[in-house]
Amino acid sequence: MNDTAPRGKISLKTKLLFSSGAFEEAMIGAAAIATMIFYNQVLGVSAALCGIVFLVASIVDAVSDPLVGSWSDHFRSRWGRRHPFMLFSALPLTLGFYFTYAPPEGLSEMQYFWWFMATKITLRLGMTFYAIPHDALGAELTDEYHERTSIFGFNSVVGLGAGVLLGAAVLLLVFPSNTEFENGLLNPDRYPMLATMGATTVCLAVLICVFGTRNQIPRLHSIEHQKIDMASYFGDLWALLKNRSYVSVCAAWLVMASSGGVLAIVGTYTYIYCYELSTEAMTIQRFVMLPGIFIAIPLAAWLTRLLDKKLTVIYTCIICATLIGLPHFLRMIGWFPENDSPFMLPMLFGAMFLGFLALPVIPIVIDSQLVDVADDHEHRTGNRAEGVVFSIRTFSIKATQGIGGLMAGFGLELIDFPENASAANLTPEHLNGLLFMSGPLYWLIVFTGMLFMGMYSLNEKRHGEIMAELEVRRSDAASSAAGR
Repeated sequence: MNDTAPRGKISLKTKLLFSSGAFEEAMIGAAAIATMIFYNQVLGVSAALCGIVFLVASIVDAVSDPLVGSWSDHFRSRWGRRHPFMLFSALPLTLGFYFTYAPPEGLSEMQYFWWFMATKITLRLGMTFYAIPHDALGAELTDEYHERTSIFGFNSVVGLGAGVLLGAAVLLLVFPSNTEFENGLLNPDRYPMLATMGATTVCLAVLICVFGTRNQIPRLHSIEHQKIDMASYFGDLWALLKNRSYVSVCAAWLVMASSGGVLAIVGTYTYIYCYELSTEAMTIQRFVMLPGIFIAIPLAAWLTRLLDKKLTVIYTCIICATLIGLPHFLRMIGWFPENDSPFMLPMLFGAMFLGFLALPVIPIVIDSQLVDVADDHEHRTGNRAEGVVFSIRTFSIKATQGIGGLMAGFGLELIDFPENASAANLTPEHLNGLLFMSGPLYWLIVFTGMLFMGMYSLNEKRHGEIMAELEVRRSDAASSAAGR
């Protein structure tokens, strides 16, 4: 297809096939609820060592994510720029996931630490080679501003829905409670099932997305063959780092993702030890997310038209985070029902239901902001760099486990949370430490992220001006090329 030809609306089938790839991210996220518990409480690796694993994996991500993004921006093959990377990712994703949750038996603490390190880095590199080209592919499927929002809206909704269903399956089917383990996440015999289920799911998700969207390759942006070198990589990266709006979204999204990682990891400890929930009761949290998923796309469209994108993210994030962390803060100060009260579960998950009602709007709007930044980058430099632009999205998603895991691991070490914890060896200080990280600390991180979002300078009017100038440039370039 001619690169100057307009890319309009795409079919529902294509949107769903593109979005099927979100099952990969959803499966990894659903399993993350068990990762720290598995290595810390089941295998006996200290929380600080687990935090080091997350730190090293995040350092690898910080280097590999923009490099792979730039590589896919400049790559050319008969399968296009993005699909070869996505197809290759199936191998490290499948192996990395399986061996993370199926390590050899009888290793020492340090041997499990190095095993965790190797499998985590393998898994994260697989995510890099899949997710960044996948997101860049979504930005290339159409040139229409609102159609792009629709594409990423479908991707977010499918991913969130898959996360709810797979998370419930992990808790109810893989880790059911029994007479020996009141919370099934502490049962070591169930982790090989998680390894098999998850590895199969991520592999199938990648293959379905790759082969399902292969027919779109002729419609994508074509580029002249360019040498892939560090100069072009650092040129795009430096131009983006000078873009105030890009830095704003990067910093805000990274901080918010880290707060989610702290909450996801420490929250599991909090549910098990502070509220004494079974895995069946913990499943309720997954289902309180469902209503927000169903209204996310129209709610995002309405809010962005009412408030524009920056204020939509700021207001939504502040309100949702306040409600999600509120029960833990109230338990800290003694204003929350005790565990044997019939009001405890309704109040705990009622506040979260209200918080999660609008939370899915945030990733949809941020994805839309990143596409706007890609247009702004083309306006400033004349280059399209969706891969580099969207590398921050993938890095931030992985930071949910990476930087969030690092903070959670050292937070658990700081409060001296014991291995093989039980009611007998936990003190009120241990429990209040978990509640503090799940409530006030979570708030502090989220609100810091919103300070960065306040720097975002693009709005609907400015984006319209940018697109009008780009259309003139593209038209002139096409006329010049036709006249040669």
